[in-house]
Amino acid sequence: MSGLRPDDVVPIATVTRGGIVESVHHGLVVALDRDGEITLARGNPDAIVYPRSSNKPMQAVAMVRAGLRLSPQHLALVCASHDGTPMHLHLACDILAGAGLDESALRNTPALPLDEASAHDVIRRGGGPTALQMNCSGKHAGMVATCVVNGWPLDGYLEPDHPLQFAITATIAELTGEPPAHVGVDGCRAPAHAMTLVGLARGFRSIATRATDGDDACAAVVQAMTSWPDVVGGELRDVTALMRAVPDLMAKDGAEGVYAAALPDGRAVAMKIADGSSRGRAPVMAAALRELGVDVEIDDDAATRSLVGG
Repeated sequence: MSGLRPDDVVPIATVTRGGIVESVHHGLVVALDRDGEITLARGNPDAIVYPRSSNKPMQAVAMVRAGLRLSPQHLALVCASHDGTPMHLHLACDILAGAGLDESALRNTPALPLDEASAHDVIRRGGGPTALQMNCSGKHAGMVATCVVNGWPLDGYLEPDHPLQFAITATIAELTGEPPAHVGVDGCRAPAHAMTLVGLARGFRSIATRATDGDDACAAVVQAMTSWPDVVGGELRDVTALMRAVPDLMAKDGAEGVYAAALPDGRAVAMKIADGSSRGRAPVMAAALRELGVDVEIDDDAATRSLVGG
């Protein structure tokens, strides 16, 4: 398995200044129509990518199937790469407390909040990076809470052979319709599943369509994300702006220029910027959705505030 190769990608975004092209971002985009067929492909849709945090909705489906029961707002945080604002941290603490745990149970990497104002406030108070503030802490809180529900050990919950991670891997394979091409380690220390770009689009499509077909776990995840887009990202984040702009759209950003989204009618998009830049991600996603007939406009200011670490 070689992962992303130069011949997999094509130019998908340009930056102009005074009518002159100044920069070009290469990448790949795939869009599925209502029947799940590829209707748009730029670059190789079968290229292997790490979705990074775009995997979180699929991971959340696995946790709900394994017995995790949370309010929609709290489940949205499990799906989130959150900004680390006081609201986000309060929700993470709620999830932990509901399982009889506290921040010490988390094994993700420490970080300052992504939100600049929140990070400055922490520093002014003499604080520093913590696991709770890191943008993946909601996912990890959900993971340890799921372990408590099932009586699984908390020690080693991030190991690929832990029962929780077995369940997540099986769910991702089911939703995408393909076995993971590889399982690496994400920036938060959790397993990172690699897959084809079209597999990522199909995974999101599966969640969105099954939510309307009686799959309770998928329905819970879709309701959580679409009802609480500010929890999934933050007030100045493009993923939040996108879900607010398009009713019923489930979308999730990921580090290294990844983005995926799906609608209940089966239309779905997945994309990857080859150089890992987040700058072109929101405009390309909006353009791909418009190709599918989705009426969407993203504020230019919001489009520049993309996730860089999740």
